[in-house]
Order: sequence, then C-alpha cells, then structure tokens
Amino acid sequence: MKTKNILLTALLATSAALTAQAQNSLTQIWATEATIPVPESVFYSAKDKMLYVAQIDGKGGEKDGKGGIGKVGLDGKIVDLNWVSGLNAPKGMGKLGSKFYVADITDIVEIDFKTGKILKKYPVEGSKFLNDLTIDAKGNIYVSDSDQHKVHLLKDGKISTYYEALTRPNGLLAVGSDLLILDSGSLIKLDANKKPTTIAEGMDKSTDGIEQVKPGEYVVSSWAGAVYYVKSDGSKELILDTRPATSNTADIGYDPVKKIVYIPTFFKNSVVAYQLK
Repeated sequence: MKTKNILLTALLATSAALTAQAQNSLTQIWATEATIPVPESVFYSAKDKMLYVAQIDGKGGEKDGKGGIGKVGLDGKIVDLNWVSGLNAPKGMGKLGSKFYVADITDIVEIDFKTGKILKKYPVEGSKFLNDLTIDAKGNIYVSDSDQHKVHLLKDGKISTYYEALTRPNGLLAVGSDLLILDSGSLIKLDANKKPTTIAEGMDKSTDGIEQVKPGEYVVSSWAGAVYYVKSDGSKELILDTRPATSNTADIGYDPVKKIVYIPTFFKNSVVAYQLK
C-alpha cells in the first residue's frame, strides 16, 4: 500500500508539472511612448510589417472629428499618428485587397490602404455604437453594434443586419464559414446557417478583442484589463491581468508567426507588445 501511495503521489506531481508547463503566458517585449491619443484597436499588417492603431482621441461615442488611425513600427517606434485623420471614434479595422475598413460609431469607413485617403463612408442605419470589424475570405464585412445588440453585414456595397438578440456584442473574428462573437463575457460561434454555439463563458463582461492562435484556440482581451487564452475544450486561462494597475486591454492585434500580441491600453495612451508562450 505504501508503494502504491508513493507511485500515486509521483504521478500526481508529474501531472501537475505537465499542467503547469502547458499553461500559456504573456511576457512584455516593449511599450510605445504614451503619446497615442486613446488607442482602441490594433491591426497587424504582415505585408508592410506595420501596426495600424485606431485612435479615439476623445470619447468613444462622440462625433467630434478628432479620431484617426496611426502607424507604429514592429519595434514600438511611432511612425505616423496622422496616417488617417478626420474620423470620429474609430475602433475595429480590417483590410480587403487595396482597401482598409474601420468601424466609426455609425459608419463603416473605406480607406485607400496605400495613401490613407478616405474613399467612402457606409452609414449603418439605426446604429449607435459600431465597435469591432472583421472580414471573411469571401470579402464580407461584419461589424458589431454594441448598443443595438446586433451584428451588421456589408456585402456588395449594401448593409443588412446579419444577427441580433445579443447582449452586448463587441469582438468579431471570421474563421472559415464561422463568425466568432464576443458577447458580454462569452465567446459565441455562428456557423454558416447562423446557428449559435457558446464556446466559452465566464470571462470579464467587457470582452473586446479576439485573435486565433491555432484552430479552436484564441486569445481574448477584455477592455477592463483582462486577457484570456481560450482552449478548444472551452476552458480558459487568465494570462494577463492589468486591472490592478487600471490599465486597459482593448482590441488586440496579433502576429501569428512570431506569436506576438499587441495590446492598446486606451487611457494609458500606448500600445504594448507581449510574447505569447
């Protein structure tokens, strides 16, 4: 019996060690200067090795014309805070061919990716607080309206309501024929038939940004200052908690090759890069 107990203890210890090793973590690499005016979202562009940062520069729901999009190098050096100007409170972004799109309170704004010139605005009728934006492989553009509890679709130049009956949708991510939605602490998957499946729940209710690390596994940020690693079985790990420092973790960007997570700190006016392990 004593031998069995010793073996059992050893097995449990080994299992605990393996579990500890399997846990994911974020280690800070760099932080920009704190001169970015209310950064809300980061878009990582592999093509030109650049970070595009949506800057509210005011209140998140005000049409004051102060918002814009800046460029930050992958070394954390600020390149140009005025790449795009004349927006209101820009948030989620996405790229489709030579066009760049951003959610801006009640409009989806189309921008020339080469010049940074605003080409067109698509007003979303009845919208109040457009938040995140994602583009699928077919070129369909999805945008969340947190205040109206809906997700809208821009397709072939026309806007329609894609899905509703949500609590407070924010982060969006198109993966194949699925659309992932962060909704007030839960991660929901809509299949091609718009059938919802809850993948994970119980996260901070300010869930904001989502990026895929590998099929079925994601990094999820919450605006309040919590970042999670969500596994394929729906379990989650809190891998970063900046709430005690009152530093926000808004809509993240991600380099899938180097596994670097880029986090906009909102009121702290900087972007911080973390190595995901």
